Amino acid sequence: MTEQPKKPPIQLKMRVGEIEFEIQCQEDQLQTAVDKILSTITQKLKEVSAAAVEKTALPPRAETCKGVIQKLWEEGLFSTPKTLSEVHSEMAKRGYHYDRTAVAHALIDLVKDGILTRDGKPRRYQYAQKRPPP
Repeated sequence: MTEQPKKPPIQLKMRVGEIEFEIQCQEDQLQTAVDKILSTITQKLKEVSAAAVEKTALPPRAETCKGVIQKLWEEGLFSTPKTLSEVHSEMAKRGYHYDRTAVAHALIDLVKDGILTRDGKPRRYQYAQKRPPP
């Protein structure tokens, strides 16, 4: 029985995202080595992306509808008259999804507080600043 000559080791270079690695092994060990490396990289990438999501996640906001509208007033949104629909849309753009009736009630409260004025007919009211923000 003759022995077969030993094969030279295989050299493999791989890149996964920003990670580059080299493997040098026998042909029968290649699959196992690649599988181990890929599973390790996959696990690390999951951990890194989870940590990145935690850092970038916005802190929870607990703001009242009236408080959000007051911020809009402070930013000068009501320097020109706005309808209920326009105010509701602007709040939604900023990530505040309140029911339209809640927005309407908050607008009325701000009118009563002397911050906003209301002109027009029912269902077509326009709200504008009564006094400029400080």
